[in-house]
Amino acid sequence: MDTLETTAKKQGHVVCIPFPIQSHIKAMLKMAKLLYSKGIFVTFVNTEYNHKRFLKSGGAQALDGLPGFNFESIPDGLPPLSDSDATQDIPALCHSVLEKEMLLPFQNLLAQLNTGTNQVTSILSDGFMPFAADAAHSHEVPIILLWTVAACGFMGFFQFKNALERGLVPFKDDSYLTNGYLDTIIDWIPGMGEIRFGDLPSHIRINDPDEIVFKFIMESTQSATNATGHVFHTFDDLELKVVNAISSMFKGVHTIGPQQLLLNQIPTDQEESLRSIGYSLWEEDKTCLEWLDSKEADSVVYINFGSITVLSPEQLMEFGWGLANSNCSFLWIIRPDLIVGESDITLGNEFMDAIKNRGLIASWCPQEDVLNHVSVGGFLTHGGWNSIIESISAGVPMLCWPFFGDQTTNCKYMCHEWECGMEIRNDVNRDDVEKLVRLLMDGVEGKKMRNKTMQWKKMAEKACQPDGSSSLNLDKLVLLLKN
Repeated sequence: MDTLETTAKKQGHVVCIPFPIQSHIKAMLKMAKLLYSKGIFVTFVNTEYNHKRFLKSGGAQALDGLPGFNFESIPDGLPPLSDSDATQDIPALCHSVLEKEMLLPFQNLLAQLNTGTNQVTSILSDGFMPFAADAAHSHEVPIILLWTVAACGFMGFFQFKNALERGLVPFKDDSYLTNGYLDTIIDWIPGMGEIRFGDLPSHIRINDPDEIVFKFIMESTQSATNATGHVFHTFDDLELKVVNAISSMFKGVHTIGPQQLLLNQIPTDQEESLRSIGYSLWEEDKTCLEWLDSKEADSVVYINFGSITVLSPEQLMEFGWGLANSNCSFLWIIRPDLIVGESDITLGNEFMDAIKNRGLIASWCPQEDVLNHVSVGGFLTHGGWNSIIESISAGVPMLCWPFFGDQTTNCKYMCHEWECGMEIRNDVNRDDVEKLVRLLMDGVEGKKMRNKTMQWKKMAEKACQPDGSSSLNLDKLVLLLKN
């Protein structure tokens, strides 16, 4: 073996493949950057659809990468969308993954990469891309699964098979929504104590055991037992009981997070070059940061429902007027496909007059820059895991309006375990929004949550110091991937 091949082998070549939606791509990209900073060669694989979206949002050089950090793409097996800037249908993506539509293109890519000097030494796959394990086995390389959800969210997803076998699902009809069934106490999940059935990830609420997203989640989590190792984007102090339970059930569990705090540890010159690789599938409006500069410390509420959540026009109005009536300053992200069935809906001149000089609406933004801005004092979120851990990392308390999936579990933990948030009811109305925003920004409850969030922030920072649990786990993962 020549010197180049020996060096490549020691360096390691990890192929990273995320589930093809914004939040999962962002978390995988951050993980890839951390591995790259430790000397590992990275190939990052997007779907062709998202590859094009990155080029549209970030410009022609968006995916040029860096020496040793390259981007590739594979087809996703779905028909093209008329709107090239929208999140794809989640059930359709789940079906494509279950049917292994991407497996052959992924295997062909691995074979192509192996014709070069840097042989593929391992695969870092999203836990919700189980076909990647088939490719890893066929190429005889280890596979590590990255779970871009919280440990509590993963444990909730892992119970889908258990719930099915215990006869808790499927439901005979939709009466479970009104007959108190969601308040049923579940006490048999390792590491979670007592939890309401309604606090488990919402995709468990099925009438048909063959419902595609339920089946997809169940198959993805159950097949995870065969992986070489697992990475969870969390830190030990935040979810110790659940992490310990998962560690007793799976081999090679690494808690590595919050990712951004770990990235902040990278030497400045290397960090600056990595910054050229962006995370967003939408073009970011950075002028909102200048607007925030004009506001007092802790005075602005930031509102963003993530990349998948959708609102009805009525819900948009209730949130809007609740914010307006709170008399608080706010920055509200309304992405192009946020409103169901509408593309040109507006909140009206009366609303815009009511929020003049204290409300700003933008289509997308650099979220972590916003959360870390001195003027931002609260975050109204859908409860996606990226958003929650980014808010904790910034010391910003939250209001949560969970939409679907693990967001219901995240919200339960945020409000009752971590005590850094309050929930907005599903049937949102403007009076509740106004009341809760005022409590968050000016009330005793908001002050308590802000103090608690700052405590979690300090623990997160400690975990990401060179001798902290997350940093040490990252080092262990690097050794695993290089050998």
